[in-house]
Amino acid sequence: MRRNIAVILAGGSGSRFGLDYPKQFVKLAGKTIIEHTIEIFEKHKQIDEICIVCKKEYINKIEELSIKNQFKKIKKIIAGGKERKDSSYNAIVSYSDLDVNLIFHDAVRPFCSSEIITNVIKALKNYNAIDVAINASDTIIQTQNEFIKSIPNRSDLMQGQTPQAFRLQTIKKAHELANIDKDFIFTDDCGIIKKFLPDEKILVVKGDVKNIKITYQQDLLFADKIFQLNTQNINNENTCLEKLEDKVIMIFGGSSGIGKEISALAKSYKANVKVFSRSTTNTNIANINDVKKAFLDTYNEFGKIDYVVNSAAILIKSALNHTDFEDVKTIIDTNYLGAINICKIAYEYLYKTKGSILNFTSSSYTRGRSNYALYSSSKAAIVNLTQALSEEYILDNIKINCINPQRTLTPMRIRAFGKEDPATLLDAKHVAKISLDTLLSELSGLIVDIGVKNA
Repeated sequence: MRRNIAVILAGGSGSRFGLDYPKQFVKLAGKTIIEHTIEIFEKHKQIDEICIVCKKEYINKIEELSIKNQFKKIKKIIAGGKERKDSSYNAIVSYSDLDVNLIFHDAVRPFCSSEIITNVIKALKNYNAIDVAINASDTIIQTQNEFIKSIPNRSDLMQGQTPQAFRLQTIKKAHELANIDKDFIFTDDCGIIKKFLPDEKILVVKGDVKNIKITYQQDLLFADKIFQLNTQNINNENTCLEKLEDKVIMIFGGSSGIGKEISALAKSYKANVKVFSRSTTNTNIANINDVKKAFLDTYNEFGKIDYVVNSAAILIKSALNHTDFEDVKTIIDTNYLGAINICKIAYEYLYKTKGSILNFTSSSYTRGRSNYALYSSSKAAIVNLTQALSEEYILDNIKINCINPQRTLTPMRIRAFGKEDPATLLDAKHVAKISLDTLLSELSGLIVDIGVKNA
């Protein structure tokens, strides 16, 4: 089986970005853009190796970032060329004696999904050249001397993205022919294949509108928002909940609703489950001593803790000026301070088992809503907390994610909204299944969306 080499092209100068250094080193959501990009391929199980192509003077910078992040798949950091095609060719030459797949990706596309990479690699089993693209959403016009020359049919047009992937011998042959033709205007590697190997079919794999290339300063605004709202759907068809056997799971807020369903499902797969709540164990997660006792008791009983779930929350539907201060404090203490207490104490136990934490947010976190000011803002805080801690915990191999279920049929929902059409609500059992799938996954720092099919 051919090995899959991710070639990250980082030879840009940053001139269009208005900088005197390459834009891939601009900070975005706490890291440089290129760190986010490398991380995508580092985490993908089917990527065997990563090669970074950059300007010679930035090789040491990339080495420092690699050591800092413990990127184990980076095996080569090589100097780029004058133009992008020269950088691609340098990578090709670097692997010229091997039978491998080369997967080229822009360093400034930090939102490529794992699904896209998987689909590209799958397509390489039957085709030698792969492009990634999305349908054109705007009308494209062809101009000449500042006037419209033609308006192509939009249904026939797509917007190209990366990665682009090739069997090495195919892309090598095309580049060698391109090097002979000095008049050829380079667009991208698929363009070289199309020009010099016209009989070679180039399969198009569906891209993603979030897979943007950060080119101009204003692109950072969109990128920041994507990171803030970045969500992922979990494909739970092939997961193996049998892995839960003998695992120790702590569930806070597990006496009803989603937490209760997570407990029941985990127990059915022979997990050791401990449930903590005010009603069953008199555990107040806003009280740090209650949280410490819950962890210590669980550890003393089982000798380890593998997973921690926090589904505890309070929803009081009320305008802020109609909410008394005691309720304000209770909501904030339970929904936010409680989560902080759990995450802080969980660290002391989970670094031993390389375990996982699962928080819960709400679709209301994306925008504050009337009569939900405290609930919405506390759920937005949970998202930020999860994303920040995923970076703090990465070196200790502790994973932390956040489930974002849409309207779910739970006792808390019924108390707040009364009777609703069940067809418009999620089944708590379904949310529980995806929650456990997430605990068993290698994901970290993501907001996992669970949508209502009939919404």
